[in-house]
Order: sequence, then structure tokens, then C-alpha cells
Amino acid sequence: MSTDIEDAGAARESQADNVCPVVDAVEQIGSQWRLVVLHDLTEGEKRFNELKRSTEANARTLSRVLDDLQESGFVERRLEEDAPVATYYSLTGKGESLAPVFDEIESWANEWMESCQAAADD
Repeated sequence: MSTDIEDAGAARESQADNVCPVVDAVEQIGSQWRLVVLHDLTEGEKRFNELKRSTEANARTLSRVLDDLQESGFVERRLEEDAPVATYYSLTGKGESLAPVFDEIESWANEWMESCQAAADD
């Protein structure tokens, strides 16, 4: 009897180990604003105010998100000290590697969100 319980516990631990990288990844990129900024930067390097306009985030939120993404290695910051001083943000290789993920999520959303909307309309 205790063998069945031990086997079930081991199976749960094994499953949790397999899910762990997914959970860790979602925790790094999973906030709404992080995803919006990362997706926006797939179009190329942008200045802070360009990101602010395109994402519609307030300055404080955007600044915090960019700091977090830079610390996590997804975004790099470039300071141009000519007058006027400008700060540019772009994706690192790690950030760029998310582009196919965004493409797949967009494909999934187009397929399934339309069918959800069609079902709601019926």
C-alpha cells in the first residue's frame, strides 16, 4: 500500500520537474507589460518615448519593466549622449529568440479566439 503512495508521490515530483522550466519562463516574461514591451521590440530598436506611445504604458511602469527586462537579459539599453540625450532599447539574442514564440501564440489566438467569438455569437 505504501508503495502505491510512494509511486504516486514520485510521479507528481517528476511531473513538477517537467513543468518547472515552463513556470520559470512564464515568471520571467509573463507579466502583461513585459510581454507587450518584448513584442513591441521585435519590430526593432526604439527610444523610451516611442515605447511609451506604442505600448500605452505610463512612464513609471515602462521604466520598471525595461529595468526588469534588462536585468533578466532580454533587453539592452543604449545611451546616445549627443544633444539631446537619447536612450534606446532593443532585444538581446535572448529576447529575439522569443519572436517565434510570439508568432505561435498569435497563430493560436487567431485560430482559437475567432472560434470562441463565433461560438459566443451563435
